[in-house]
Amino acid sequence: MGLGDKAKHLAEEAGGKAKEAHGKLTDDEKREAEGKAQQASANLKQAGDDAKDAFKG
Repeated sequence: MGLGDKAKHLAEEAGGKAKEAHGKLTDDEKREAEGKAQQASANLKQAGDDAKDAFKG
């Protein structure tokens, strides 16, 4: 995949980490869970991109 997609997924993961950290600091379990879900989604997209790259090569 393109570098733009990879950068977008990394940014999404970083946003999820920030959201999770904010949830922990404010004792907001919902926000913390949203952050974890966002990270999982980004990681899944990154894995898909990696698989596509492997089949291209």
